[in-house]
Amino acid sequence: MADSDPPGSAAPSGASLASFEQALASLEALVARLESGDLPLEAALAAFEEGVALTRTCTERLDHAERRIAELVRTPQGFALRPLTVEGED
Repeated sequence: MADSDPPGSAAPSGASLASFEQALASLEALVARLESGDLPLEAALAAFEEGVALTRTCTERLDHAERRIAELVRTPQGFALRPLTVEGED
């Protein structure tokens, strides 16, 4: 947990953040290779499967980050943090 993280948060380390960035960059490179159309079928299928795994990794990291976001609201007692609510989510 970094010094700026709220107490009790299970914040990903800097390595996790880098891993998200690396996964996203790898996914973008994979998409470019697939879109080029130059891969043989088996290599394209393997790249597709890898892309699905990278997509899941990125989605999990983004979901975790979204759960950690809070918004500052004014209350009669001052300011307070509350979980961020997204319209359309239950």
